[in-house]
Amino acid sequence: MSFLKARGLVISLFAMVGAVLSLVALPNILDYIYERVKDSSVSGAGSTPKSVTIEQFQFRKITFVEKSRAQETLTGLLNKSLSFEAECTAARDACTSSQLSHAALSRTELAPLAKLKAQGDVALIKEDPMRDVWAVYQYQGKGGPSKQATQEESPQGYPGSRQPFLLLALALLGAILGGGIGNLVFNGSDRVRDLWREMETGDRVNLFVGTVVGVIGSLPFLIAFGSLGPLFATLLTLGLTLGFSALSVYALNSMEEVLPWKKGEVRGRRSGIKILDTNVLIDGRIYDVVRTGFLEGDIYVPKFVLKELQYIADSSDALRRQRGRRGLDVLRHLQNEMQIQVGDQDRLAGDASEDVDARLVKLALALGADLVSNDFNLNKVASIQEVRVLNINDLALSLRPTILPGETLNVQVIKEGSQAGQGVGYMDDGTMIVVEGGRARLGDYVEVLVTQVIQTERGKMIFGTLDGTMT
Repeated sequence: MSFLKARGLVISLFAMVGAVLSLVALPNILDYIYERVKDSSVSGAGSTPKSVTIEQFQFRKITFVEKSRAQETLTGLLNKSLSFEAECTAARDACTSSQLSHAALSRTELAPLAKLKAQGDVALIKEDPMRDVWAVYQYQGKGGPSKQATQEESPQGYPGSRQPFLLLALALLGAILGGGIGNLVFNGSDRVRDLWREMETGDRVNLFVGTVVGVIGSLPFLIAFGSLGPLFATLLTLGLTLGFSALSVYALNSMEEVLPWKKGEVRGRRSGIKILDTNVLIDGRIYDVVRTGFLEGDIYVPKFVLKELQYIADSSDALRRQRGRRGLDVLRHLQNEMQIQVGDQDRLAGDASEDVDARLVKLALALGADLVSNDFNLNKVASIQEVRVLNINDLALSLRPTILPGETLNVQVIKEGSQAGQGVGYMDDGTMIVVEGGRARLGDYVEVLVTQVIQTERGKMIFGTLDGTMT
């Protein structure tokens, strides 16, 4: 509900502004277009104005292209610190004389001239409504009657531009256009707000700092380009501001590893990176999984995992030493087969005083990565923090062939079972098979008829009998 109210408020505000701007600007634009069309039609037809006797008023004027300069001249003439003759001499071609009639002085833009009564009175007039051209007029008195009417002496502007019905239509048009622009602005700001919310805190700081640097860097150019005119200087400075801001943001993003507000940042987006922990390297099966292409994305090994492998490989215990060396060998084979990142993003893993599992979870959160691990406890902790864990043991269980009751298997009976007469064998994938009556065939390969398959937390158990013993 508040969203709809905000949209309605923005659209209403823009509609009112559009209506006001239309009432102020569009009648003048209509007058300008009408005069230009009329001038072109009169000059094209080669006709001459109708000869009439019109009382004239004599003026001198100095034309300026900057309002500030014109205002300074007007102020100097009013307080007698400047003389019109001296300013005309300095202005040269910009100082001219003109005669205006009562009809010309009735125009809105020339109305201040009609108030000049005494010779030497001055007034400031905007000479061209479409450009920033100003003129200081000085009243010289009444001139002689003119027999030839000119464009200055005839009523100016579109005849109906100030009629109430037309003004109402222009206001309605401005309100419609303003409301449409307001709707576009609101939708754009809404999208920008959503993008801002989705940005990480470090990226927001980079954008803010880059924008400030861009604005500060463009200020000297605004001063230097001031002589080129307000419009050109503003556009050029705006372009430089955007360019400096974009360059600053790019430079900050390229240095994000050393920026304090980017350190330890949690991104939360899935990046496709796979982080290998210590036990999955020691296990060794990860090499075959990666080599066959079933693990997509970049492979990342933290330096603290590498350090832990080295510590295990240097252990005094022979079994631990063998496990550590096997993990280092697997890592070397992986590096020979593909590109593996080692330790590039460890700054996101937190303090080195934390244990390896905690740092792995923190690193995965920061990178938006997946953990590849066989550690049951790490799996649970990571899942609670919404980090996806890829467990090689789970993958192996899911790839075991499906065995159904009634199928026949060829198995070697390895040892005695827990019950009388039972023998125990194993499939190639390690699945245990309990064979009824298999005790008498220890060491032999026998045909086993599957009678029951039980799924446990540790995997499957298959029960069967020697083929041909069932009735």
